[in-house]
Amino acid sequence: MPEGIIIKALSGYYYVKPLHDGVIVTEEEAVQCRGRGILKKKGTAPLVGDRIIYMLTENGEGMVDEILPRESELIRPQVANVKLAVLLFSVREPDMNLNLLDKFLVHIEHSGLDTLIVLTKQDLEEDDGQATEAVRAMYEEIGYEVMVTSSLNGLGADALRERLAGIISVFSGQSGVGKSTLLNRLVPGLALETGEISLRLGRGRHTTRHVELMDIGNGGFVADTPGFSQLDFLELGVEELSHCFREFASYADSCKFRGCSHLHEPGCKVIEAVQTGEIAGSRYEHYKTFYNEMKDKKRRY
Repeated sequence: MPEGIIIKALSGYYYVKPLHDGVIVTEEEAVQCRGRGILKKKGTAPLVGDRIIYMLTENGEGMVDEILPRESELIRPQVANVKLAVLLFSVREPDMNLNLLDKFLVHIEHSGLDTLIVLTKQDLEEDDGQATEAVRAMYEEIGYEVMVTSSLNGLGADALRERLAGIISVFSGQSGVGKSTLLNRLVPGLALETGEISLRLGRGRHTTRHVELMDIGNGGFVADTPGFSQLDFLELGVEELSHCFREFASYADSCKFRGCSHLHEPGCKVIEAVQTGEIAGSRYEHYKTFYNEMKDKKRRY
């Protein structure tokens, strides 16, 4: 029986692109499939992004017969086998929001995905790129992959297209960063309307839309729905927060007290690293803000 990947789920149907030798056959039409009843009995529902075994039926449709093992599974949006979270933050218009960037990074660290930070609208930079380079240097030193792009002049488009090849990624980030413009630059002929894919936080039109994978070529797909859309920390325990700041790890093991919160304890090596400049002050301030926010929300709920 053939293998395929689910690119859309809607009204009980799964739309499957065939796989040949593990490679998605993008030029072939998606097959409309139903899920086999035994999957429901097992309590397993196919998700967009699932690699599956399916069989063709007489009416030209198909039946999802087996779900192959997943590499990852996101709760919001519900997508399987996402490899990369792409965080889009603009250099200007709107100005870069590092507090929000760090909040997204906490959620992605918790989810276990790889991360790519993409700084957009480089053409609007006013200080010879010094601010952008400072942000790039800080996050690269922590261990994150960072790219700088401009949809206006095409800067970074080829490198980003190559990075997204062959994997499923989700795009998230700041509102107004130019996601559709960037995707139009990556995929000529895509013709997305500017603003068509919303990146707004909280509840919005995207919360009721179905999840769909957008084919961007070279075996790459982008989940056409904002990931991590409600950043409320309710799925994250406060004791897990420090583990989501990856630069804390090498210091936290040497803290005087086990289970150190890195806020006020004597002998805290994380605080010492902040004081000596080995950990960026902005990152530590955001950690304290998130910690207190989580404590408040846990009390309320």
